[in-house]
Amino acid sequence: MKDTFLKLSTAGPTGTIILNRPEQQNLLTPAMVSELSEALDDLYYTKSIRAIVITGAGDTFSSGLDHSQDISSTATEAENARRWGEEAQVFCELLVRMLEITKPIIAAVNGPALSAGAAIAAAADVVVAGQSATFGLNDARHGRIAGMASTLVGFRLGAGQAARLALTSATIDATEAYRLGLFHELVDDEQTWARANQLAEECAAGAPEAIQLTKRLINETLGETLATQLSAAAVLSATARTTAAAAEGIAAQREGRPPEWK
Repeated sequence: MKDTFLKLSTAGPTGTIILNRPEQQNLLTPAMVSELSEALDDLYYTKSIRAIVITGAGDTFSSGLDHSQDISSTATEAENARRWGEEAQVFCELLVRMLEITKPIIAAVNGPALSAGAAIAAAADVVVAGQSATFGLNDARHGRIAGMASTLVGFRLGAGQAARLALTSATIDATEAYRLGLFHELVDDEQTWARANQLAEECAAGAPEAIQLTKRLINETLGETLATQLSAAAVLSATARTTAAAAEGIAAQREGRPPEWK
């Protein structure tokens, strides 16, 4: 992996991917999204690795996608829209790949998991969270939509909770996320990765074929139409980024002021 914003490590049967932009709250650049997919495949095709852990460096899991370069002053409106569509599709492919990979994926949520970060957590098979972790679909407050994260929350919890979180842009604490079932275990912050590693070892104690077939059973029956739904969400997410509201949201973030909606 050449991208310095991702780190890979292995320990016994566990492969760990660390999102490594702590000073930027582990915001995901387009290159990071592509390389995260590559890292997942690298670990998936490594026979000795039986489970994969995704976590964040520092005190944040991921605060979402990096929108600092959303609007290019040198590109036409059509070129920007095409780029946004491509980026949304690549992120969609990452989430679908997380569902397709037949090795367990465990999210070790060590802090805020927001927007795209929430989507990655929701796409994981098991989520271990520290006490200071949070979960939020806050996109609407920045003129965008939490399309793919909402779809995954709807798959995990049902449409009602997805609507509540996405429409209110609520950020909930670890206790509430655990109560809802978004987080499956709560531990002390410093134990987040260690517990995720223990769970990976517990998964490794099962027969590889049985684990693989179990994950297929869940995602090809209960989640039979999920990939299609995520693709539709990617289109809507890209469309939302072309709106005047999204432009205002980006400007407000850059200028450190509340957005002014029209």
